[in-house]
Amino acid sequence: MIFSILEHILTHISFSIVASLITIHLITLFDNEIIKPYDSSERGMIAIFLCLTVLLITRWIYSGHFPLSDLYESVIFLSCSFSLIHIIADFKIRKKLLKIITISITIFTQGFATSDLLTEIRKPAILVPALQSEWLIMHVSMMLVSYAALLCGSLLSVAFLVITFRNIFSSFKRNHLLNLNLNNSFSFGEIQYKTERKTILNNTSSFHGTNYYKAQLIQQLDYWSYRVISLGFLFLTIGILSGAVWANEAWGSYWSWDPKETWALITWIVFAIYLHARTNKNWEGANSAIVATLGFLLIWICYFGVNLLGIGLHGYGSFRLTHS
Repeated sequence: MIFSILEHILTHISFSIVASLITIHLITLFDNEIIKPYDSSERGMIAIFLCLTVLLITRWIYSGHFPLSDLYESVIFLSCSFSLIHIIADFKIRKKLLKIITISITIFTQGFATSDLLTEIRKPAILVPALQSEWLIMHVSMMLVSYAALLCGSLLSVAFLVITFRNIFSSFKRNHLLNLNLNNSFSFGEIQYKTERKTILNNTSSFHGTNYYKAQLIQQLDYWSYRVISLGFLFLTIGILSGAVWANEAWGSYWSWDPKETWALITWIVFAIYLHARTNKNWEGANSAIVATLGFLLIWICYFGVNLLGIGLHGYGSFRLTHS
């Protein structure tokens, strides 16, 4: 009873903190003089990380097994991973947009964890025989850490695309108005727009002095997106390989083409394409960011798909919607 109350308190405290942080950052988007969010962001995410860590340790003691056996526990672990990534990145990157990205995705996972959708599986249960293995910690933790890193890296790519194409649209609009003022034909403006579009998409460092800040931001987004996705891909590879070894011990086969395994393989292939594309100069920038955006969608399918449908060998901890 005490453990359940403590768990309930820690879950809602962490959600309240992250909700407050995202509110502060949204306010500062309109007026930077109202609140300086940098210190509050650091301390808030550290507090969230500590709350979720204590929650996981408490659940571990209470349940008697490592807390990664169902959807609720995995969501809490995922939120903890996001907060850890935020804290680590804060020492390297001091960009408001990057902090908003990590905080936004944390509020989504924590909001889901505190919702009524997971009420049925929130109470710890005895592990099924297939999960009673030392590979549980290795495999599931690696997969969830990889999801967290790949999601953050992919969101950086999404932000890269948004800012890049917004610049393209602004440039097109500016050139169009200029051509109208000069009473020139639109064809000249279209040629100039296409030339500028190609330059922006393939070489984000070629902005002029008036767009210097945006150019620096785009370069930072592209740089850190590649670094974070590379790290996440490494963890995903380790997670898939350790899962194959565990599957052979539990089911007698390294690969069963289970829905979870299939989508994990598809996700791995997409991000392998992304990393390979980064080695080709013609695919740098927006082209590779589009591939990362596709990977962002595939991760959510891989992570939530099996749990929502409750099918396959990995359908542990799936929840059922209750109807009144």
